[in-house]
Amino acid sequence: MKIGELSERTGVSLRSLRYYEEQGLLTPIRLDNGYREYSPLAEEQVKTIQLYLHLGLSTEQIAGFLNCVLMNKESFCQEVLPIYRQKLEEIESQIHLLNNIKTNLEDRIQSILDEQKEAEERK
Repeated sequence: MKIGELSERTGVSLRSLRYYEEQGLLTPIRLDNGYREYSPLAEEQVKTIQLYLHLGLSTEQIAGFLNCVLMNKESFCQEVLPIYRQKLEEIESQIHLLNNIKTNLEDRIQSILDEQKEAEERK
């Protein structure tokens, strides 16, 4: 199948499909005219890539285990669990940072409201 058909079947842009190829996630055959020809399995491959991208993984991380998960169940791929754990740690760190920012903003808002209230009471 050609790149346009793969794009239509998966809902993934041509640009993204070309990027996946650049990253080594997709490997089409190049025809004599330079066109890309994708195997029938490419549709499932793109959907799998999309799943992992939606989990917040980078294409580099996905490339480390994609072939394994396409050939086996995810649970049989040793490379997946450490990446999931690393991503979860990153998310927990981001949540902690955002909670600190939220608390600081709430404190600043309360401080401003308190100052405004004091100013009103002095009038």
